[in-house]
Amino acid sequence: MTTRGSRSEKVKRIFQQFDGNRDGGLSREEMSALVVAVNPRVKFSDEQISAILDEVFRTYAEFIDGDKGLTFDGLLRTYDDGAGDVDRDFDALGIEFNADESKGGSEASSSSITDERAVEAQKQQRTAAWAVSPNHGIVFDETWKLVDDLEILVKRLKSKQEKDGKLKVDNNNNVDAFSDAGWSRELGPSSDISDKRIYWEESTHDYAVFVKELGVLRSKADGARSREEAFDGHMAIGRVLYEHQLFKEALVSFKRACELQPTDVRPHFKAGNCLYVLGKYKESKDEFLLALEAAESGGNQWAYLLPQIYVNLGISLEGEGMVLSACEYYREAAILCPTHYRALKLLGSALFGVGEYRAAVKALEEAIYLKPDYADAHCDLASSLHAMGEDERAIEVFQRAIDLKPGHVDALYNLGGLYMDLGRFQRASEMYTRVLAVWPNHWRAQLNKAVSLLGAGETEEAKRALKEALKMTNRVELHDAVSHLKQLQKKKVKKGNSANEEGPFIVVEPSKFKTVGEKTTLRPDLAIALQIRAFQRVTRLWKCDVEALRREMRDNNVPVSYSGNGVPTKSIRRPNLEEILRRLLNVLKPETFQGAIKAINEKILSVLDDSGSGRVDLGMFYAVIAPLCGGHPDKRKRVAFDALLWKPENEGSSQITKMEAVNYIKLLRAIYIPSQGMSEMLEVHGETDDTSTVTFNQFLEMYDDSEWGFGIMSTVFKLETRDRNRHGNHVCSVCRYPIIGSRFKEVKTGFSLCNQCYSEGKIPSTFKQQEEYKFREYGSEVEAMKAKCVCFSMQSHKKQ
Repeated sequence: MTTRGSRSEKVKRIFQQFDGNRDGGLSREEMSALVVAVNPRVKFSDEQISAILDEVFRTYAEFIDGDKGLTFDGLLRTYDDGAGDVDRDFDALGIEFNADESKGGSEASSSSITDERAVEAQKQQRTAAWAVSPNHGIVFDETWKLVDDLEILVKRLKSKQEKDGKLKVDNNNNVDAFSDAGWSRELGPSSDISDKRIYWEESTHDYAVFVKELGVLRSKADGARSREEAFDGHMAIGRVLYEHQLFKEALVSFKRACELQPTDVRPHFKAGNCLYVLGKYKESKDEFLLALEAAESGGNQWAYLLPQIYVNLGISLEGEGMVLSACEYYREAAILCPTHYRALKLLGSALFGVGEYRAAVKALEEAIYLKPDYADAHCDLASSLHAMGEDERAIEVFQRAIDLKPGHVDALYNLGGLYMDLGRFQRASEMYTRVLAVWPNHWRAQLNKAVSLLGAGETEEAKRALKEALKMTNRVELHDAVSHLKQLQKKKVKKGNSANEEGPFIVVEPSKFKTVGEKTTLRPDLAIALQIRAFQRVTRLWKCDVEALRREMRDNNVPVSYSGNGVPTKSIRRPNLEEILRRLLNVLKPETFQGAIKAINEKILSVLDDSGSGRVDLGMFYAVIAPLCGGHPDKRKRVAFDALLWKPENEGSSQITKMEAVNYIKLLRAIYIPSQGMSEMLEVHGETDDTSTVTFNQFLEMYDDSEWGFGIMSTVFKLETRDRNRHGNHVCSVCRYPIIGSRFKEVKTGFSLCNQCYSEGKIPSTFKQQEEYKFREYGSEVEAMKAKCVCFSMQSHKKQ
């Protein structure tokens, strides 16, 4: 804060500059020159100047020295009373000042807003690019007063919260999530928000006082002479608050500006930005849509903002998990402005997020061409290359991202995963260690570090790393991993350190795996069912009750379109399909929904949209996902049949053609049974016309056929009901993990296998000499106990 001594010295300099005749007083002419000089943006009329001087000379009559005018003490008193801003006026006059020249003194005791204005920032604040821009800056002189006063209020609040230790600054949270070029007049990341996220403590008395005083400024804006001036005031207030990361308060101002001028793009645009930072993605999206509507109807006036609106709209959609929809808007932004490297980067990242890797690589390479030092683009390009199998090039690009930004957590973490995939466990461990150096509580990095250390043979280090991970999160899989390590250590102690020790398992051909009892699942069936169940878990389709599909068909009309062969279909674009899925899976978090969309896009939509038109037959899509939704298996089959009836050509009928039923089942097999995918699809498209129809019961017979139908779903349903079942202290004899799901016990030797090891034909290497292996499946330990009791009962009968 400026001391009383320095303030006095500055006032003295100002006084001396305008006391032209050096008589120790400022006459009306000299005072008039001072008022005009310190307000360069204001054009005063003669009447206004005269009124100001009358007020000054009347109020400070005791400091008027005859004809000489206002004395130095009088001028100093005007500043002390808040009639002017010493620092601002001093800067406006361009007077140089050396603080050492001033004589010490106590801090000014005045609590007025004027005394608290910042010396070092005032000049920059009053000439900020956003404020003087002809497109969106301050238009009215009165607005400057609101801005100046608000800066002081914010400074006062910040000073008090810092003093009380209430202000929190997060250096790892970059709030620059927006392409804010509409304000900064440059295509790229906005420069108006610091990389450090500031969290204001809103529950304090100081904050309440700030809000109250802010309300006074808003009232002044509302009391402006015209609607346009009120709009200018609220936009400027919002902008200042936004820069200081007071987003809730900024939103209030931008919303008020929206009310004053509903068709203006800027307040909607800025309100959308505030809402996004506050985590209100749906409301943010709605504001950007309003901004887009206003921009498109406003002609060329807002053309410069359109790319930014598209980009920010895409970011908000990604916040909701709507990646396919986001791609559409990023693409539009890149078309409108081919040099918008952020739009291209975001497009590439979103395409990577939905599994379209080649298109992602193309967009990301273009972004890097436009901005070679774009670390984020390098990171996502490397991830896309790794997904395509170009691992050596991916390593180089990851390393480039890390060179550009040594603490790039995503690049370090993903490079660690790449090294893990390549079996280079020591290098992977180094990457995860670097992640933890930047982000100490990154439990996934800690867990992966443990796994990589285990792969490198450093069991003790892995155990310590796992314990650290357990301190960070209490997830059940970490407990299982600890149990797994203990099992491995026990096994190692029993076997000793023999150099001739064989591997822990061997793989046996399927013909040697026999089943005991009708309820034991065949090994090939389990392998397929596990893949389907894994897809079901990733997509979370089991969280969508199958009745919700029926309601979608009943309540939402889809326009009928015609394909190239003239057949009517209820087809829909992929982004619109994503909106339907978001309604069906509304319980999912955005990041989980993104993962679901990626899996569905790769496995289902790529098959249904084999022509690449971007449209999908909605009825067929419903029929394809119905078997994996929640609900009784019989209901799922019924809804799948109803979805086929929902197609335009079957409306009003209770039967579908046999050809359609056959094609549907073959499509299911092509999608969910990968080994048969290509041949099945060839048969689907080559099917001859069969106009005969089938009833629901006939459809069920075709569907449940274990060889030609989709009977595998009975095994999938068994997995659904058992995938949380644990079997006491039983661990798999091959992988040594606790058994969850079904337990497959070899009846002769007694060793047990988990679902995965059984489906892969793995057995412990110590039992390799057997000609065949007979397994009985237990869904739970209760079943195992019942079987054991029956066995004892049979043995006792034999003895009798």
